[in-house]
Amino acid sequence: MINSLTELFTLCLLLTNFVDAAAVDFGKEERIFAENLIPRALPAAPDGYAPMRVPCPQDGGPIRTAWELSPSEQEWLKKRRPNTVNAMKDFINRANIDGFDANKYIDKVKGNVDNLPNIGIAFSGGGYRAMLTGAGVLTAFDDRTPGAKEAGQMGGLLQASTYVSGLSGGGWLVGSIFGNNFSTVGDILHATSQGHGHLWDFNRSILEGPQNHARMNIMGMADYWKDIYTSITAKRDSHFDISITDVWARGFAHQLINNTDGGASITWSSIADQPGFGDGQIPMPVLVAGSRDPNEVIVPRNATIFEFNPWEMGSWDPHLYAMAPVKYVGSPYDKGQIIDRQCYAGLDNIGFVMGTSSSLFNEVATTLMENAPGATYQYLKNLMLDLAQKLSGKDNDIASWSPNPFKGWRPDTYRGSAGDHLSLVDGGEDFQNIPIYPHIQPNRKVDVIFAVDSSADTVGASAGWPNGTSLIATYERSTNAYIMNGTGFPKIPDMNTFVNLGLNTKPTFFGCNSANISGPAPLIVYLPNHPYSYWSNISTVTLKMPPEMRDGMINNGYNVATMGNGTLSDKWPACAACAIMQRSFERTKTTPPKMCLDCMAQHCWNGSVDSSTPHFDPPLVNPSGKFTVRPKKNSAVGGKGSVSMGGLLMASTMVALATSTMR
Repeated sequence: MINSLTELFTLCLLLTNFVDAAAVDFGKEERIFAENLIPRALPAAPDGYAPMRVPCPQDGGPIRTAWELSPSEQEWLKKRRPNTVNAMKDFINRANIDGFDANKYIDKVKGNVDNLPNIGIAFSGGGYRAMLTGAGVLTAFDDRTPGAKEAGQMGGLLQASTYVSGLSGGGWLVGSIFGNNFSTVGDILHATSQGHGHLWDFNRSILEGPQNHARMNIMGMADYWKDIYTSITAKRDSHFDISITDVWARGFAHQLINNTDGGASITWSSIADQPGFGDGQIPMPVLVAGSRDPNEVIVPRNATIFEFNPWEMGSWDPHLYAMAPVKYVGSPYDKGQIIDRQCYAGLDNIGFVMGTSSSLFNEVATTLMENAPGATYQYLKNLMLDLAQKLSGKDNDIASWSPNPFKGWRPDTYRGSAGDHLSLVDGGEDFQNIPIYPHIQPNRKVDVIFAVDSSADTVGASAGWPNGTSLIATYERSTNAYIMNGTGFPKIPDMNTFVNLGLNTKPTFFGCNSANISGPAPLIVYLPNHPYSYWSNISTVTLKMPPEMRDGMINNGYNVATMGNGTLSDKWPACAACAIMQRSFERTKTTPPKMCLDCMAQHCWNGSVDSSTPHFDPPLVNPSGKFTVRPKKNSAVGGKGSVSMGGLLMASTMVALATSTMR
C-alpha cells in the first residue's frame, strides 16, 4: 500500500512515462468544434475543498426513506418532462419513420405525461477509454453539435432525455459536462485548442499536472502537487478522513473541471442551482458508486449500490432504502438526524464524487507502487513527507465518506449501520460497469436506456472490447428477490453468445416486448464500443495521450452512436426512434408502424444462444464520410499489433490487479 506522499510522488514519476497511445493522422473536422466554452459550475463550497460548518436547513437535513422520489426531483420532473416534448418531436420526425406522424402522436398523448417516452442514457466505466468513447456518443446525441440534426444523425436525443448517468470513466464525462454548466464536448475541445484553458488536455497526465501549473520542470510540478497537498491537508485538519481517492480526485479535477485550482469550491449539489437545470432545460446527472461493508475484502454482486444526484446520495436497495441530502453529507448523523444541528457542507466536492465512482484507480496506484524506484527529488520528498500520517493506512480502493450519514439507520438490515465510516468504491467493482441502476428504479418510470458500453471484457489478441458482462451482471442482480426492490430487467444472454452473434459489435435491443418480462422494465439499446474508425480499445489505465488520440477516440464514439456517421445504415435513426417509442406504444395500445416492426426484427436479440468458445478479432470498419481517422503505418507505439514498453508495464500491472480483485 502507499504509506506516504513520498511514495505517491515516486509513483507519479514512474507513471509520467507510461503512454499507451497510437499515433494517428487526424483530419480537420469543423463539425465537432463550437465557439465558446461555457463558464464552469457555481463555487458553492463554503471553504474550498475542506468541509465547513454551516447553518442547517429549515427541515434539519434528515435522512428520508426512499419509498418515493425526493420532493425536489418530483418538482423538477414537472418541468423537465414537458420540456423534452419539442426535442422528442424534432428527433422522431427527423428519424423519418415511414407512415408515422410523430407530432400527431405526441400531441395526442402528452396530456398524460406518463404516456410520453421517458429516456435515459448510461455511460459505462473504463477510464479515458470510456470517457472519450462516451464523449463521442454524447456529441452525436447533442443537437448543439453542428450537423447533428442532418439526415442519418442522432442529434436531439440528449435534449429529449430525462436522465444521464455515469460510472468511473463515464462519470468523468458526466461530471465534466455538468460541472462546466452543460457545455458541449465541442466547446471544451475548441477552447482548449485555442489556448483558452486546458480542460481535456490529456497530453500531460494527472500525475504531471496541467501545463499552466507544470512548466515542464520540477518546480512547476511541485506547485501542482503543493496545491493538492494543501487542499487535502485542509480537509484532514477539519477532522475529515482522507484517502488516496482525495489525491486522485484533486488531480483529475484539474483536467475535467477547472485546471487552475481543480474546482476546489465546486460541489456536486451546486448542479441543482445551475442555470438551465433548475427550470428543467437539461437532463439530470447521476453518478453511481458501489460499497464495501466493514471488514469486507470482496465486493459481492449484491453489495449496496449508491447514487449521487444533484439533491441526494443514498441507495434504493431494500436493506438500506435511504437518501441523504448530498449538500449536508459530512454532518454527524445518528438514526437519520443530524446531531445537535451540527451541519457541515462541502464534502460533496464534485471531483471527490467523481473520484468515488472511479476509486479502482487507487488499486492501480497501489499495485504499481510495488515496483516503483526508491529515489526521487528531495524537494518534493520534504514537501510531501508529513502527509504520510494523514493518508488512510488501509483500504486503498475506497473513498471514505465520514462521518457515516447512515449510522444507526435500519440496523436490523443494513450492515453498515454501526460504522463511523461509509466506505464507497468504484461503481464497476461488482461487474455492473454500465450505470443502469438509477434508470431501473420503478418510481422513475424510464422506458428506454441507451447503454453505452466501453468495458474492456475481452482478452487475448483482441483484448479490451465489451462482451456484455455488465448487462449480464445487472440482469442477474435483478433476479435476486432480496435486492431487486421491484426493479425489472430484460433477459440477457451469456458472454459467448454476445460475441458469437456479434451483439457486441453493433446496436442491439433487449426487452423489445415487455410482455415477456416479469414486472415493468425498460427497453435496453446497447451501444458497444467497436473499432469503426479508430482502435479505441486502449488500456483502462492509460494516463495520458496526445490530442490526436483523444480526438480519434471521440470520433470513434460518434461513429458508435451513428453507425458510421449514417453510412452503415440510413435507417438507424428511425430504428432508435422506434425503440424510444416502444413502451409508449404499449401503454397507449398503439400498433407500431411497420417500419418499427422491421427495426425490432433487425436489432432485437431474438433469444438465440451460441455458447461455444468464440473467436473475436474485429476489423477496423473505417466507414466513409466524416468523423474518421486512420492510424499511421509503422507507428512506434500503440495500434493493433504493436506494444509499447509502457503498455507492457501497464498490462502486467492489470494482470496483477485483476488477480488481486477477482470477485
